[in-house]
Amino acid sequence: MEHVPARCIYSLQLNGTGGMQALAPGSALTEAKATWLHLDYGQVAAKHWLLHTSLLNEAAKETLVGQSNRPKLLRYGDNLLLVLRGINHNEVNRPEEMVALRIFINAKLIISSRQRPLLSEQDLYQQLQEQAGPLTTADWLVEMCDTLTDRAGEFVDSLHDDILALEETVLEGQLPASGQLSRIRKQLILIRRYLSPQRDLVARLASEKISWLAEDDRRRLLDIAERLHRWLDDLDTGVARSAILADEINNMMSAATNKRAYQISILALLFLPATFLTGLLGVNLAGIPGAENPHAFWTFCAILGSLGGALALWLKARRWW
Repeated sequence: MEHVPARCIYSLQLNGTGGMQALAPGSALTEAKATWLHLDYGQVAAKHWLLHTSLLNEAAKETLVGQSNRPKLLRYGDNLLLVLRGINHNEVNRPEEMVALRIFINAKLIISSRQRPLLSEQDLYQQLQEQAGPLTTADWLVEMCDTLTDRAGEFVDSLHDDILALEETVLEGQLPASGQLSRIRKQLILIRRYLSPQRDLVARLASEKISWLAEDDRRRLLDIAERLHRWLDDLDTGVARSAILADEINNMMSAATNKRAYQISILALLFLPATFLTGLLGVNLAGIPGAENPHAFWTFCAILGSLGGALALWLKARRWW
């Protein structure tokens, strides 16, 4: 008989009324009630138990401690093996580096594993503590998909808010902080990369001929797949908006650069007569004209000033300046 491993994040039984009964480490595992064992496979003891328990076949063991992070669904009789992805809310990591949640599930047993914490798992555990959680393993699976989707939707909404703030900044004629738009675009693209196969996985899960999945569970899974589809559409819209925003920012930067170059060109044009005349006088082939006249320098400066002023008025009249 198998026993509850010592290194469990959660070890409990569903009581069938929305609550739970905690299982102590080392207690015997029975099929009297649905059981949920949640482990961190980054811990040596938890990984050892996952690799050596008789409750899992070799494919399940490899998946629950593996490195593949792509959403995946495998079926073995009435057993399901899934890899789902959730938004990473850990402070030391980036949200787009999504966390893999690995699940082995059947009518009486749930074994899940991950390496980094997920808010979705905490949400589900809190529901059980409040006597408002899943009633069966099928209900647990649907609720987990639902909470993962809700968290993803919240993050997609926050990205759209960030894009809206950038759009308002650009409309005011200001440039956003360096790298801000590229960070948002990267997050949009990476989140879509994982949510797209997860939508297909949830839709496929709803159609699997599993005896312990009721029609109501299948309907809820289809609703979740539809919500994921809407989030994907929002992500596509966000990518398009960010591309337009990037073009607008590039246009603003080009316009600013061209304006500065134009101003420098006008300034150079104003000094062109002075540069020509001073260079001509500086040749000194036959001596500088008026070198003996004490007023020659100031007269020459007045001539240069008059030429510069006349040129400035001419440029202004032609609306070049």
